[in-house]
Amino acid sequence: MSKKLPSAIYQAELARLQQELVKMEDHVARAGERVVVIFEGRDAAGKGGTIKRITEHLNPRLTRIAALPKPTEREQGQWYFQRYVAHLPARGEIVLFDRSWYNRGGIEHVLGFCTPQEYRLFLRQCPIFERLLVEDGIRLIKYWFSVSDEEQEHRFQKRIDDPVRRWKLSPTDLESRTRYVDFSRAKDEMFVHTDIPEAPWYVVEADDKRAARVNCIAHLLSQVPYDEPAVDPIEIPPRQSDVGYVRPPRELSTYVPDHAAALDRDG
Repeated sequence: MSKKLPSAIYQAELARLQQELVKMEDHVARAGERVVVIFEGRDAAGKGGTIKRITEHLNPRLTRIAALPKPTEREQGQWYFQRYVAHLPARGEIVLFDRSWYNRGGIEHVLGFCTPQEYRLFLRQCPIFERLLVEDGIRLIKYWFSVSDEEQEHRFQKRIDDPVRRWKLSPTDLESRTRYVDFSRAKDEMFVHTDIPEAPWYVVEADDKRAARVNCIAHLLSQVPYDEPAVDPIEIPPRQSDVGYVRPPRELSTYVPDHAAALDRDG
């Protein structure tokens, strides 16, 4: 097993990169840019953890996550890309797709959730669709998180053993293990058709979660040119005078019980 990135180095670099992400977001908002970042890859490859670190200190009004559930009956009768178009950014926004239209090229194809005709149509239309997005001025950045067979099994087992993370392991995730090679073939075929110059795929080696996170964030920052924002000094204004205001008695309000105080006494 290769050496993992030490925690202290990871935490320091992550903090630095997160500060840069705030600057990048500020630039996107001021310049009116539109940024779409796609996160794809095998189950338990670390996509969600990376997205969490990216958004941790960003403004949710400017940067949002699109993690769409299974399509409704109405959406199943739409053009395949239609429900994703509704989540594209407006000026000054960043959208992170936690899985995306590439569901059709992967899980839907491998597990038989779409027809062969729908799959072939997706492979033809996807590059056209993405070129249209880029032509319209959207920055489209696509990441594929790659994890080894052994590491995926290890992470699946950790989810099984941890009650607070067991929800992350769906029946579809477990079935995907039995179709591991089929998913590899589907990914290879998908790359042949959709790894285009206008929107190339960037592969993130993800066996080391810490390294994967900082590698992905550093690369993302390199894909969106931004400048150092001018920071105006901020002064806290004086508090309004409370002359003439009388606070109601405490007993008129219902307070949350002091659970923390009970813990302190027990300690």
